[in-house]
Amino acid sequence: MIVDVEQLLGVQQFLYREARLLDARRFDEWFELFTDDCLYWMPTRYNRLREGAAEKWMVDQEIEDSTGLAYFEDTKATLARRIERLRTGMAWAEDPPSRTRHFISNIETRPGNDDVDLIVQSNFLVYRSRNEGLDQDEDYFVGAREDWLRVEGNSYQIARRKIVPDFVVINAQNLSIFF
Repeated sequence: MIVDVEQLLGVQQFLYREARLLDARRFDEWFELFTDDCLYWMPTRYNRLREGAAEKWMVDQEIEDSTGLAYFEDTKATLARRIERLRTGMAWAEDPPSRTRHFISNIETRPGNDDVDLIVQSNFLVYRSRNEGLDQDEDYFVGAREDWLRVEGNSYQIARRKIVPDFVVINAQNLSIFF
């Protein structure tokens, strides 16, 4: 497969900038990276036993589809409410605010469809820490993302993000951060 290197570098820079905005808590700027009709979705995952030795162990069978359960399924309106809530001082899960570091890797692009220009696969590692001393919370979130991007001027906008966690059970106290 021939890769458009200029396009790949543009997508990488877009995703790296997005990670920097999240880590700097510049949520309003991050919010502007999404289309008005966006879907920001993290389906649940479960451990599934094979039905027989001959059955292939397909990863997709461990992940809920769009009709199943999700940790969150946000539209642009619900993302806006989540961001606004962080400003109110009433988001106790984020008081004090989390310190995050987003790492994005294994970025691959492929042509989109009628709704989007590009489909981007990537892996993520998000480190979060908060509090100090004995009460310090530290969490690692690892998984894959599928982003549907639309070309907007000389950049991209996220029309859909599917976040596929590697975890089945969340050991963190909350999921109040963005991926």
